[in-house]
Amino acid sequence: MTRHVPHPRRSRRTLVGVILAATGLAAAACASPTSAAAPAAASSGAVVKIGVITAESGPYAPYGAEYLAGLKAGLSYLSHGTGVIDGHKVQLIVDDDADSPSTAVNDAKDLVGQGVTMIGGSVDSAIALQVAAVAAQNKVLDIAGPAAVDQLDNLNRYTFRSGRESYQDIATAGTFVGDLTGKKVVVLAQDSEFGTANATGVKAVLGAKGAAVSSVLVPLSATDFTPFTAKIQAAKPDLLFVAWAGTNANALWTTLNQQGVLDSTKVVTGLANVATYPATGPAGSKITFLAHYFPGAGGGNTYETAMTQAVKAAGGQVDLFTPDGFTAMQMFAHAFEASPTDVNAQIKALEGWSFQGVEGAYTVRAADHALLQPEFEAKLTGSGTTWTPQLVKTVAAGQIAPPLPTTPAWTS
Repeated sequence: MTRHVPHPRRSRRTLVGVILAATGLAAAACASPTSAAAPAAASSGAVVKIGVITAESGPYAPYGAEYLAGLKAGLSYLSHGTGVIDGHKVQLIVDDDADSPSTAVNDAKDLVGQGVTMIGGSVDSAIALQVAAVAAQNKVLDIAGPAAVDQLDNLNRYTFRSGRESYQDIATAGTFVGDLTGKKVVVLAQDSEFGTANATGVKAVLGAKGAAVSSVLVPLSATDFTPFTAKIQAAKPDLLFVAWAGTNANALWTTLNQQGVLDSTKVVTGLANVATYPATGPAGSKITFLAHYFPGAGGGNTYETAMTQAVKAAGGQVDLFTPDGFTAMQMFAHAFEASPTDVNAQIKALEGWSFQGVEGAYTVRAADHALLQPEFEAKLTGSGTTWTPQLVKTVAAGQIAPPLPTTPAWTS
């Protein structure tokens, strides 16, 4: 989506050796960034500065807050609360991009000018692409955050990601109906940049797997959704993919439920942040959700437990993008353990690296820096304003891996 926000006063916060009270975390014997390092009484090496450019204000501020909470939880876990990993005191320099690409670019250039050699945190996809360009120009490591734009893959050798991408979301939805050959898929979305992008993405991903994909696009001004549900019913889809953003979501889901669409076909949409769970109303229990993450999706593994305990101890709650911050800290740590200053050594360490994390097994694909990871099928149970996600199945990373690039953008 295209958003126009006032240019804010830039805000910067420096957190030297962020220490969170992550009580009850299990100690690990080896100093690996996938597990808690042995406690360090003091730093013995150079201070490692990580520039974090993310949304602390603006429309994406809640996502930025989730990412930052996960990043700090990851630092606390990996350093046993000391803020020191592999003998290096970790300093997070946090800049608020306020969802403004120009602010983010200026932040990135400013950080590079200060000698920062590792940056990350982008929430907005448009911002992530521009920050990645600055990283490549200045030869610094960039690990984007929740930004889901597919084009970050194979963009340049300096850019990685700690979250999922749109292809993986859509491919996850496709697994809910088995073999897609000959299946009918309808995309229900708003007639906007956001909606048409989703329709194009579903056609590209699921169409390539054999599905016949069509779209029902709804004007942003629409208040009566009955004519559009009639079009869906006439198409008799095997899968209805709903991509919706806005305050009228409850009215849409109510209409789909009342008109019997939810009873006549498999209906899938993305499971967003905890605060949005009630938006589907009584229809919630009839919808199949594709999920990048929800609290408990990891089955309570070591990393999810550590993240949850640390975030709660800091007064927060884990949410959709909290794992993206935790994973980013694992990746940053693995990179600077290879070298705190040599970006080529950092890139080499990350390329092809497989590790365990909040959602399960991750792999940084060397060819294009895609982050291969599992996603989830979920359902909601509850009523009124109280809904709880439950895991239906885990979709393995290999089932939803983006296609390899035909032409690599670089040679390491």
